[in-house]
Amino acid sequence: MGKVYISKVSNYEISRRNILIHPPEPPIDVLFEDPDNGIYVGRTRIFHVPFYWSYRNVTNPHIAIVGITGSGKSYFIKTFLTRASFVWNSNALIIDWAGEYRDWVKQTGGMIISLGKGSYLNLLDLGGMKPYDRIKQIMRTLELLTDIGQYPEQKRLTEMAIEKVYIKNKFKMDATEQRDEIGKHLIAPTLKDVVNVMEEQSKLGTYEFPAELENANYRLRQFIKPGEDFFAQQSTISLDEITTSGLVDLDLSGLPDETFRALGALSILQFLKEKMRISGWAKEKGLRLLIVLDEAWKIGKEDSSDAVMIVREGRKYNFGLIVASQNPTDISEAIFSNVGTTFILKVKFEKFLDYLQNTLNFSQFMRNEIAKFGVGQAAVNMAFHSAAQYPSTFLLDKIEGEEPLKEYFLNLENVLTIQQKRDVNMPKSISFPKEDLRKKMRSYGLSEERIEEISKLFEKKNRHLDVVSFIILLERFGISRNNISTFLKDINMDDSTIINIFTKADYKKEDLGSRDVTQVIIEEE
Repeated sequence: MGKVYISKVSNYEISRRNILIHPPEPPIDVLFEDPDNGIYVGRTRIFHVPFYWSYRNVTNPHIAIVGITGSGKSYFIKTFLTRASFVWNSNALIIDWAGEYRDWVKQTGGMIISLGKGSYLNLLDLGGMKPYDRIKQIMRTLELLTDIGQYPEQKRLTEMAIEKVYIKNKFKMDATEQRDEIGKHLIAPTLKDVVNVMEEQSKLGTYEFPAELENANYRLRQFIKPGEDFFAQQSTISLDEITTSGLVDLDLSGLPDETFRALGALSILQFLKEKMRISGWAKEKGLRLLIVLDEAWKIGKEDSSDAVMIVREGRKYNFGLIVASQNPTDISEAIFSNVGTTFILKVKFEKFLDYLQNTLNFSQFMRNEIAKFGVGQAAVNMAFHSAAQYPSTFLLDKIEGEEPLKEYFLNLENVLTIQQKRDVNMPKSISFPKEDLRKKMRSYGLSEERIEEISKLFEKKNRHLDVVSFIILLERFGISRNNISTFLKDINMDDSTIINIFTKADYKKEDLGSRDVTQVIIEEE
């Protein structure tokens, strides 16, 4: 017989051995509660239970998605919106900062609205508001996007000029319904009218501080320049149409800079917030409208943004906000702390993991698992209605979309040191979604023919390419090392490895000479 020994064991060690504790997943009746009225996302990692997300289980329908470029954020958003349209007949509006969703929305038969490419949004449209209320919104927007808040007199002059053009156009300042004597709807003035009023006042020469007036006018003139007057012409966008037409992409990529994009996004959010209130309490099931903000840090970071107001009030009107970012600290704390569900994909920096762990209060085990995520893997944090006796954060094997998430791999074997090769935790390849590669190459100016050539090489090599040969190929196609370095960093490659890659690429280019790199890649074993 064996002998029994008594030994001292730490509490930590006992906790590691304890098999009677509840597993880090909610029970099946929460994860799989009502498949007919939920959005299928994927299976849990431990018990492989199908997880159906439903707004009914959580404190509100708003969602935050965090993950580096290539982690699967946009793939998840597309999957979620597609399924929500089938399950709840939801409409969706994507405020598309970089035009990332344009092609997909077009393929699905949705509506594309391109500000800066033929579509206009009059900043002085009321959207169902009283002029006094709209003026307050406009001024708040200008404070977020310019330095006007630092100059009270210029702010006052701008506000007075806007009020004057409304009155001049026979608008009743405290009314929502605006009609003329014969019952016809009044046409809103524009920023050009506001600038004209200021210029007329300047010409009179009666104002005590002409420099203040000139500076206030100068600030608005940037939005009425010929060719850049996207917010100073009568609107071609119908608010009713974009909130009831299924899937709509508001493409902001045609606007000249971040300030213009933020102005368009904030104005739409303000109109949507008022429409939400005017629509009133929603009794029907589901979500009437899903609003997507992806990487819109300039309007998602400020607590005074109207995105925060939608988060606070959207539930009772069946409006949902989906906000996504590489950097969780770019999302306003007021938004982040109020969303009902957070999806955490691959996160790169320790400081971001610190922020997430402190905000969502998940375990060290969960943090360690998140740090090891590959493409499409995720942790889910849910703020349940009642105080649950089970974990609020759990792991998914992989987000399962409408079609398989196709990945490409860059093999690192040839650039790793002997010590790195011996390290069992050191990845021998880096993966990223196929569509992310194509999107990046387009942004770097590569032609569709070249992009297709690269994709075919990956396919011929079973979706695996040697990273050094890949770099040489991109350089032969005219992509700068600066852009290549940015791409490698985005897929989670560290600086020392990137330097080693470029060094080996230089040596290999000398051996290759003028040989066809694509043929060399095919020949490589």
